[in-house]
Formats: sequence, C-alpha cells, structure tokens
Amino acid sequence: MYEERPSRLAGAVVWTNRPADTGVGRVLPDGCMDLLWNDGRLLVAGPDTRAYVTDGESSSWAGVRFFPGTGPGLLGVPAHELRDRRVELTDLWPAVEVRRLCDRVEAAADPVTALEDVALARAAAVDEPDPVLRRVVTALDAGRPVAATADELGLGARKLHRRCLSAFGYGPKTLARILRLQRALALARGGTAFADTAVRAGYADQAHLARDVKELAGLPLGELLGRRVGGAP
Repeated sequence: MYEERPSRLAGAVVWTNRPADTGVGRVLPDGCMDLLWNDGRLLVAGPDTRAYVTDGESSSWAGVRFFPGTGPGLLGVPAHELRDRRVELTDLWPAVEVRRLCDRVEAAADPVTALEDVALARAAAVDEPDPVLRRVVTALDAGRPVAATADELGLGARKLHRRCLSAFGYGPKTLARILRLQRALALARGGTAFADTAVRAGYADQAHLARDVKELAGLPLGELLGRRVGGAP
C-alpha cells in the first residue's frame, strides 16, 4: 500500500510503500529526487526520464521526495549525475556519516519520521534553494514555452539549459514534458475525458497525449490508470 503526506520540509512529500505482492511496480518521472530508506539502507533516487519499473521488490520502502530542483542542493550532487539511477547514499556522503544516520533511522520508533528528520537537518545545514528554480518549475508547469520562460527569467536559452541539467537532471524541454505528463495524469485520474485531458494539459490532441504517455510511462493511458501508481524505489 502506498501512502504519502506533505513533509515538514517545504515543498517535499513523505511517502511509504508496502507492496502487497511481488508484482511489477512502476514509478513515473516527476522531476523530483528522493531520499530512500529500505532494509536498513539509505539510498537516493535520481530524476527519471522514463518509468522506473520494479519487479519482485516486495520489501517496504520509505522516502522523502524533494520539490523539483531542490534535491541537488540537499544531497550535494548535480542532478544529471544521478539521472535514471538509484544509488547508495554512501556513494555520495562519507560512509561514517551514513552509518550514523542509518543507525538513527533504524532505532527510531517511527523510521519514516526519522528519515524526514534527516532531510530537515540536511536542509538546515545547506544554502536555501535558488528561488529561480522554483520560478522555472512554476512557469513550465503552467505550460509556458521554454523560450518565453528563459526570456522572462533573464537567463537565455543556454544558461537555462545548464541550470536545468544541474537542478533537474535534464533540459527544460524534458522537464516541461514531464510536468505536462503529471498534469495530464492528475486530470485523467480525476475523471476528465482523455480528449479534454489532452487539451487542458497542453497537448496538441489526444493522439499526442497517447504517444507521450506511452513513451514516458511505458503503458497506454487507459492501462496505466488501471494500475496503482505511486512512489517506490
């Protein structure tokens, strides 16, 4: 069973996933990075460009999903270095520190809250997120064109692309496409007809929506909505 709630860390989400079986799971790209807890290990999920498919992973997972663009500053690594990857936190931070944090989470009465505390402590120790990155997310999520977004932020296309690679793991066009997918899924899950979903989410037509969903999620939209989709490793 997948559950989530808003985190005490601004813009983040705390989630747990306790699979009821060992079937295939599917995690869709969302522009985010996650700090993960699983079987006594701390891991990091980098930004995905395609659905991440799990098979037979029946153990429980917990995670803190950072607001798009904030993960690299908290974790100390550019997002593009972790694109489409899941890595041990010891690959990024000193092993001694990671062992101490693992012991802390393992010993906690509520490991999920302890994991959230790890993220909060890290956020307090690093610089505040760059406010420009949130403006990028807001503009692209509203359907603003990439070129117009770059001009409005005074960055220029090349500088915006470099900033996006470091913050989100890919360029602004890919980020815009992923955010559009998430808008479409939210509409379709809410019962909006697929044709209306396409128009409201910013696709040219329903066929465009279908192609994008199949490419990014790996399944047709109807089949995807028949499955439970949530956070996972």
